[in-house]
Amino acid sequence: MIQVQVSHIQKSFGNIKAVQDVSFEVEKGEIFGLLGPNGAGKTTTIRVMLDIFKPDAGTVSILGGAMSEEKKDLIGYMPEERGLYQDIPLERCLVYLATLKGLSSSEASQRLGDYLDKFDLLPHKNKKVKELSKGMQQKAQIIAAILHDPELIIIDEPFTSLDPINTQLVKDLMLELHEKGVTIIMSTHQMHQVEELSDRILLINEGRNVLYGDLDSIRREYAGHAVMVKTEQTIPDIPSVESIVQHNSATKLILTEGSSPQEVLSSLVAEDITLDKFEIALPTLDEIFIKVVKGGSDLNWSQLKNGNDYIIPRLRS
Repeated sequence: MIQVQVSHIQKSFGNIKAVQDVSFEVEKGEIFGLLGPNGAGKTTTIRVMLDIFKPDAGTVSILGGAMSEEKKDLIGYMPEERGLYQDIPLERCLVYLATLKGLSSSEASQRLGDYLDKFDLLPHKNKKVKELSKGMQQKAQIIAAILHDPELIIIDEPFTSLDPINTQLVKDLMLELHEKGVTIIMSTHQMHQVEELSDRILLINEGRNVLYGDLDSIRREYAGHAVMVKTEQTIPDIPSVESIVQHNSATKLILTEGSSPQEVLSSLVAEDITLDKFEIALPTLDEIFIKVVKGGSDLNWSQLKNGNDYIIPRLRS
């Protein structure tokens, strides 16, 4: 069942074309990644979906048709900008926002306690929102988006200001909601954070679709001619290997043209190399995006790092 259908939407602000041609569908119960760099048009696309902005062209169907006031109560939205009332206590703020989505004050308060405890905000519930750290306010915004048990959750840059522990906490929460059948759209420029959660993604740049579909299929389509191995032994010279690159705790073997991973494996076994790991090297979304947008060929793998220390690789000419 399709819960969100966006077809060829466009949106401009004066001479700025924020969204030029974006189309995608989101199926019920999936975690869908809406990805792209800052300024790609992700937030504008979301606001068109939610009927905050009217599209200049194209159509949107959400939860089976056009947006309505009744449907808004079935949707949880966390904007990129903080939208909490700053001068009132946290608990009061979150309860009030939940009542706008149809909950009674008593029901909202009852649900809120568990979430405040989960996000380590219970000791801070009586503090004014403006007295909380940026990370605490980010967690509070996430609670505001899910407290009313929506069918569809749309969160824009959910990991902003979160440390690794709280980032993992949010990921775990998204997986819990996913298991309950909630549909989730996660929009972020931090592609490495979402690729482990999403089954399908849309990657946009300059307001247009760049990549769309099943994540595993996309990664295999753009896989380089290389394998990843892990061994305690020194890897000898192998005719079918063009170069060897240390890649974190493993080693990337770049294959020569016309050779195959099976040839490399046979050569390593023949040299009595004990392998703890041997697999086709699949690129990350960051790597794929750079390759597609910049129009390059093979990526310089030695320039890559994982996580927050990611370095944009140079492209070989």
